[in-house]
Amino acid sequence: MGSSLDELALLADTAGIVVVGRDTQNLNEINPGTYIGSGKVEELKERRAELNYGLVIFDDELSPAQLRNLERELGVTVLDRTALILDIFAQHARTREGALQVELAQYAYRLPRLTRQWTHLSRQGVGGVGLRGPGETQLESDRREIGRRMTQLRREIEQVRLQRSQRRRQRRRRGLPTVAVVGYTNAGKSTLLNRLADADVLVQDQLFATLDPTTRRISLAGGKQVLITDTVGFIQKLPTQLVAAFRATLEEVREADLLLHVVDVSDPHIMEKVQTVEEVLQEIGAGDRPVILALNKIDLVDPGVYLGEEGNRFVRTESLLARLGDDYEYVVPISAQQGIGIRDLLAAVEDLLMARMVDIDVVLPYQAGDVLNLWHEQGIVEAQEYTPEGVRVTGKLPRWALGILSESGEPVGDDEPEE
Repeated sequence: MGSSLDELALLADTAGIVVVGRDTQNLNEINPGTYIGSGKVEELKERRAELNYGLVIFDDELSPAQLRNLERELGVTVLDRTALILDIFAQHARTREGALQVELAQYAYRLPRLTRQWTHLSRQGVGGVGLRGPGETQLESDRREIGRRMTQLRREIEQVRLQRSQRRRQRRRRGLPTVAVVGYTNAGKSTLLNRLADADVLVQDQLFATLDPTTRRISLAGGKQVLITDTVGFIQKLPTQLVAAFRATLEEVREADLLLHVVDVSDPHIMEKVQTVEEVLQEIGAGDRPVILALNKIDLVDPGVYLGEEGNRFVRTESLLARLGDDYEYVVPISAQQGIGIRDLLAAVEDLLMARMVDIDVVLPYQAGDVLNLWHEQGIVEAQEYTPEGVRVTGKLPRWALGILSESGEPVGDDEPEE
C-alpha cells in the first residue's frame, strides 16, 4: 500500500497538485456507496478545516456512484487514480497520434460517469486536473455526441495503426531489427535512448515525462544496425482505457524483435515493478518477446565502483543478479546517465539477436544483388557459389530478415527456416 500511495503522490506532483496529506483505511469489503467507510468520510470532512484541501484523490478506480456520493459528502472535487493518469497523459501528448489516443481513453472513462448534475463535461476542478482533453459537450446530447466522437477517434487511430504497420513493413524490407525499450515509468528509458542514439529526447524526473514513441537507428560493435524505439512507461494499475486506446503505439512493443527492459536498480520496490512490467507485456501480447534486463542507475547504488579494462563490470548486487538471472538470460548493470555498462548492453543486444539467426541455403537470382548485400550486412555468409540459376548462398540470417527472401530466392535442401 505504501509504495502505491507514494506513487500516487508522484503522479499528483506530475499533474501540478500540491499534496497536503494522505490517509488509509483497512476494510473487509469496499463500501459500494462511498468506497471508504462512513466514519472515514466524516474524518476527512473534519480534516478539511485543518488541511484546507480542495481535492481528494483515491488510489483506485471509483464507480460513478462512488464519485458522485463522495463529492456530495466532502464538498470538494474527487478524482480516482485513473482520472489522474489520464490527465497526465493529456498534458504530455505532444503529437496528434498521442492526443487522439488520450482523448479516446478519456471519453471511454467519462462516458459511464456522466450525470445530470453536470452542466457540461468540463467540471470545475482544482487547476483543471482531470479536465484536459475533450472539449465541452452539453449533457442534453452527451452520450450520442460522445459516441459519435469515439467512433471518429477509433477510425483515425486505426489509420495511425495502418500507417505504423506500413512503416514496420518498410523497415522489414530493409532488414533492420527493431529493439523496443520498455520499463516502468521514470526508470530512465529516455535517458538510455539519448545515450545510445543521441536522440535528444525530453528527460525529466517526473512520471510519464515522455509519452510519444521515438525511434532512432544505432550501430552495434559488429557494424550491424538496429532500430531502437522508446515507448510509454508502464505503471501499477495502468488504466484499461489507456491500454485499449494506445493499441497502435503498443504494437511497436508487440512487433519488436527484442525488448530492452530498463529497471531502476536503486528503487526499493524493484521486484514489484519488474513484475508490473511483465504483467503489462503479457496483457498487450508481448510476453513471448526475448528480453534483456538493463539494471539502470547502478551509479546510485555503487557510486564509482566499476572496474576493468574489458568493460564496466560491477562487483555488487550479486543477490539481485542471482534472483533475476533465474528469469532473464541477459541481465546487464548500467548507468544511462553516466554511460556505464553501455558497451556491455550493446554486446548483449548483438549476442541475443545473433542467437536468433537461422540456417539458410538459398539460390538468389543475379538481379537480387541488394538482397545479397543486405545478407552480408545483417547476417553471416558462410559460402557463396555462382550457378547458372543464380548465386547459391549458405549461411545464417536473422529471423527478422527472412522476409527479404520471399520474393528473391528459393530455399535449397532441407534447411528451410523454422517459424
